[in-house]
Amino acid sequence: MSHDPAPTPADPLLGPADVRALSGALGIRPTKTLGQNFVIDPGTVRKIVRTAGVTAGDVVVEVGPGLGSLTLALLETGARVVAIEIDPLLAEALPATVAARLPEAVDRLLVVRSDAMDVTELPAFPGEGPAEPGALVANLPYNVAVPVLLTLLERLPSLRTGLVMVQAEVADRLAAPPGSRTYGVPSAKAAWYARAQRSATIGRTVFWPVPNVDSALVRIERRDPPSSTASREEVFAVVDAAFSQRRKTLRSALAAWAGSAERAAAAVTAAGLDPTLRGERLGITDFARIAEHRGAGA
Repeated sequence: MSHDPAPTPADPLLGPADVRALSGALGIRPTKTLGQNFVIDPGTVRKIVRTAGVTAGDVVVEVGPGLGSLTLALLETGARVVAIEIDPLLAEALPATVAARLPEAVDRLLVVRSDAMDVTELPAFPGEGPAEPGALVANLPYNVAVPVLLTLLERLPSLRTGLVMVQAEVADRLAAPPGSRTYGVPSAKAAWYARAQRSATIGRTVFWPVPNVDSALVRIERRDPPSSTASREEVFAVVDAAFSQRRKTLRSALAAWAGSAERAAAAVTAAGLDPTLRGERLGITDFARIAEHRGAGA
């Protein structure tokens, strides 16, 4: 029995009936465990691709392609797509879906069957070296959006831009500036790699099944990390410590990290900051300066 979806002459992208028919043919139903919510509106995925600025010749990495809604819209531009899919059934079915609906794009698709958190390098398109995507465009699973984004920014230095669809609350956190109510660990760590800006809100009705929350787009623009003698790991340790007890001052919150409250205060002071501040007031450059002075006062 063929699992190929019937081509839609009017539009190669997946509409509501196509998504349900393809899911039925594959014998699958979206699972909360994998954070799967399939987009059923072609207009939405085309908007995402336009907003991301994807054009012919670009190499794009997509995480969680699912049934291929966004994948088809990306391929429609002439771009090449590296799709990372954790679900083996969906990973296997995706090339057949593309072959049936957008046959001219088959050679521009690479499917990586893996957890995105386990990806350290990407395979090569035929006759080329390893893929070096310049853009990340993805509908990220709600439950792992932040760690997946941070991991890919760390491991794929070729990524210069991104547009990810995440839970609206997560979008607010990623794009939050220091001092705002939603600023926290995701905001600070994302700022190490890139500038994050919240874009359009995406209503829940474009998904199947319909989630309990709205989604939003976040634009990512890579930038150099702060100039620092401290490593990323050392800086992130300060970030984690500062927000582990959010309502406490840096002197108290960083006590375990520094070895004592006195040493924490010395490190913060040596960084040119006030130990009575809270972590939510600091930018990533501030955290980097504190990390450089861990031994102050020892």
